[in-house]
Amino acid sequence: MRSKALILGVLAGLVTCGHAAAQNLAAITNQDAVQALKDALVQGSGKAVSQLSAPNGFLGNPQVKIPLPDTIKRVESGLRMIGMGRQADELVTSMNRAAEMAVKEATPLLVSSVKSMSVSDAKGILTGPDDAATLYFKRTTSEALTQRFLPIVKEMTAKVQLAQQYNGLAGQAAQYGLISKEDANIDLYVTRKALDGLFVVIAEQERSIRRDPMGAATSVAKKVFGSLR
Repeated sequence: MRSKALILGVLAGLVTCGHAAAQNLAAITNQDAVQALKDALVQGSGKAVSQLSAPNGFLGNPQVKIPLPDTIKRVESGLRMIGMGRQADELVTSMNRAAEMAVKEATPLLVSSVKSMSVSDAKGILTGPDDAATLYFKRTTSEALTQRFLPIVKEMTAKVQLAQQYNGLAGQAAQYGLISKEDANIDLYVTRKALDGLFVVIAEQERSIRRDPMGAATSVAKKVFGSLR
C-alpha cells in the first residue's frame, strides 16, 4: 500500500489536477504506472532504432549524420584538392552506413534495460525532465551498446581503404594534441557517434510521448499518461 501511495503521489505531483483528473489518477495502480512507463519506453526506443537503422538513417539526417572530426576535415580538404574527393566521400558514407548497421543491435539491450527497471527508476523518470528516460538508457546501456556496436563498425570500415589512412593521420595528430585520442581511431569514433545519434533520437521519441500521451502504444500507457495531462 505504501508503494502504491508513493507512485500515486509522484503522478499527482506532475500536474495540477482538477477533480476529474484526480479521479483518473486515483484509479491508477502502482503496477499500471510502472507498466505504462515501460510500454512507452519500449515503443519510443523501438521507433528510434527503426528510424536510424533504415537506409540513410544516419547519412540522411543532419542531426545525427557522422562527419569527419573537425581536425581531420583539413585532411579531407587536401584530398579533394588532389582529386581524391571520391575517397573522402566514401569514408564519410562508410562511417554512416556502419552506424546504421550497428544500431540494429540496440533493441534487445534497450528492452532488457526497460525490463530490469526498478520502481525507483520509474519514479525518477516520471518526475524527471523531458529526457529523464534517455538519461536512464545512457546510464544502463552505453557500455553494452559500445561492445555490441564496435565489431560491426570495424567490419564496415575495414572495407574502405581510406579508413587505414584516417587512423594513421589521426594517430599522428593525436600525438601532437591536435585531436582527442577518442577521435584518433575511426572505429571508436564511429561507435561513439552512433551512440550519440541513438540517444538523440530516443530523446526525441521521449519528448513526443510526453507531449502526446494518447499516441502511446498500449491502453495502459494511454490511461496513465493521459491522466497526467
